Amino acid sequence: MTNETSYLRYVTNKSVYVTSPDGLGGKSAIALCLIEALSRQMDSVGVFRPMVRDDNDGVAKALLAHSGIDQTYDETIGVFTDAAMDDPEAALSEIISKYGALQDRFDTVVVVGSDYIGAASPTELAFNARVAANLNAPVLLVVTGRDRTPQEVAASVEHAAKQFEDMHNHVIGVIANRSNPDEIDEVRAELKTLNLGFTAALPENRLLRAPSVRAQFEALGAKFLMGDESALERESLSTVVAGMTLPNVLTRLEPECSVVAASDRSDLLPGLLAAHSSQLFPRLSAVFLTGGYPMPDSIQQLLESSKVQVPIGLVDRGTFWSASKLHDLKGSVMSSPRKHAEALRLFHENVDEEALLNALDVRPTALRTPRMFEYQIMQKARSNKKTIVLPESEDPRILEATSILLRRGVANLILLGEEEKTRANATALGFDITGAKIQSMHDPELAEEFATKYAELRAKKGVTIEQAREKMIDPSYFGTMMVYLGMADGMVSGATHTTANTIRPALEFIKTKPGVKVVSGAFLMCMPDQVLIFADCAVNPNPNPDQLASIAISSAATAKAFDIEPRVAMLSYSTGTSGFGADVEAVATATEIVKQTDPDFAVAGPIQFDAAMDPSVGKSKMPGSQVAGQATVFIFPDLNTGNNTYKAVQRTAGAIAVGPMLQGLNKPVNDLSRGALVADIVNTVAITAIQAQTGI
Repeated sequence: MTNETSYLRYVTNKSVYVTSPDGLGGKSAIALCLIEALSRQMDSVGVFRPMVRDDNDGVAKALLAHSGIDQTYDETIGVFTDAAMDDPEAALSEIISKYGALQDRFDTVVVVGSDYIGAASPTELAFNARVAANLNAPVLLVVTGRDRTPQEVAASVEHAAKQFEDMHNHVIGVIANRSNPDEIDEVRAELKTLNLGFTAALPENRLLRAPSVRAQFEALGAKFLMGDESALERESLSTVVAGMTLPNVLTRLEPECSVVAASDRSDLLPGLLAAHSSQLFPRLSAVFLTGGYPMPDSIQQLLESSKVQVPIGLVDRGTFWSASKLHDLKGSVMSSPRKHAEALRLFHENVDEEALLNALDVRPTALRTPRMFEYQIMQKARSNKKTIVLPESEDPRILEATSILLRRGVANLILLGEEEKTRANATALGFDITGAKIQSMHDPELAEEFATKYAELRAKKGVTIEQAREKMIDPSYFGTMMVYLGMADGMVSGATHTTANTIRPALEFIKTKPGVKVVSGAFLMCMPDQVLIFADCAVNPNPNPDQLASIAISSAATAKAFDIEPRVAMLSYSTGTSGFGADVEAVATATEIVKQTDPDFAVAGPIQFDAAMDPSVGKSKMPGSQVAGQATVFIFPDLNTGNNTYKAVQRTAGAIAVGPMLQGLNKPVNDLSRGALVADIVNTVAITAIQAQTGI
């Protein structure tokens, strides 16, 4: 028995080998997206890098930063490239040993092949093929389409696939990354002719290869003169040489570009910085002054008297050298959250994930993890994009959430605020909100229209036009009126405003759906293995039986909207007829009202929480019930119980509580906690969009 055969017997097929025959092909970004997809299907996902250049591998560190990965850096690394080239047999043995120790801990492992510096090395490619074979890992090839015709892309794939198959590997698919957007359909067609199973092509994306401004400073050896140092972490998408007068420079500026100008042309600086602050010209990433001449005192004093946001650097070398250096500089795809989000967006839009997972022979589990649920609500929101208004644009969390939501394509967004100020604030914080609409509340025509409509709607309450105008100064009222008039499909507020301030306008004129007795607040409780509905945990202190029944019916509709089979437990301190008291009787009455509304409604009550949640307890206390032990919707008898229970479950069971989501309104308006995290805002907007889609 040869060593190769013994290796094959040693390792089981629990992995996928993501590799490329090219340098800078973008396989690390594909690996990141694959980890994201797998982590929604599997309980645990591991990462392995069999061969790296040194002990500071950026790809490994970036993949380990993914929230679905739980392992150490040392566990992730096999051997160094130099060692593998010097003694391939010893290196292969070490790789297999380290992988073997890792694989037993995870349901699946994403193995990311080695990198190529400059031209692809045949020796390195052959070694990757041997590693993949000995790990018994199906191979997903990633090739670059950059600067290649569709036919050249196909030829590259064919050549690489043969090398892997000659080593007895199973190539399960290929992804052509960084393809020419104008030829991507032809690339896809060429790949299909190769009969390699799964195929996909992703377009070239300028952001993913963009270097950070900090990397540009380091590459040029530039001295930092002034500007916002936090802006050094942002990307620079292009380089513009300012070798002409200011009017001509301005016409050549590109979004997020770095401008290179001779340092004895510092007279250009005031105009460039004014353009950066203006809404009429693209935002700049940096300005580099070449040649080493010091900045004149007059220009220095002028700039110091204003708040300069753009990083300005002084370079000793000349303009041509500096521009060439920047042109050749490439950034890592894994270097920033913004790039991560963009890579995931491209992957979602261009890769059939179900087909890819089928090719990997990954069987989806019956579990619904928090990560899986978050992905599902984002996908559902994207499937029919709705317009959501956010009244609190002055809050940095709202601006950051806006940038994330726009990148993910979750919803169309309207921010209430003044255009120039709002966009300037976002730029200063490093958030791209280009795709958002900014709506001024001081638009006289719109403000008057809203006030007139409000006065009309509240005329029976004695509201005058003057009082209505005062109301429309409030962002919550203004945003809610946009929803009422159909200018937006829903609203999310509460990051800086109170719950009452958010809900009151909706109750005044959006009002409840026909037949709904009361507005209620539900939480989507993302448990480690399933998603449950808890209600009412936010609005009604002591609902009566009619209101409890209405909350149950609204919550069941919410469950259906989020693909949760509604099995409703009407909670009490007693199960069935085992206890007595006014509180138990109220729940029993509410349960009967629900049953009378729809005899097929899956509801049980009164029932205790353990009997509703635990199958063995449910079978014992309420045998034969289709709800006991398997409830998905939990209706609490009062706000005190509901609010405390959701918090207790959240803190002790590791659950993620998404909400509260307001139920029963004619159009969706949702309230944020004033301590909401950016992720909470993103999820709430997605949920609001789904409510608008489904009419719940």
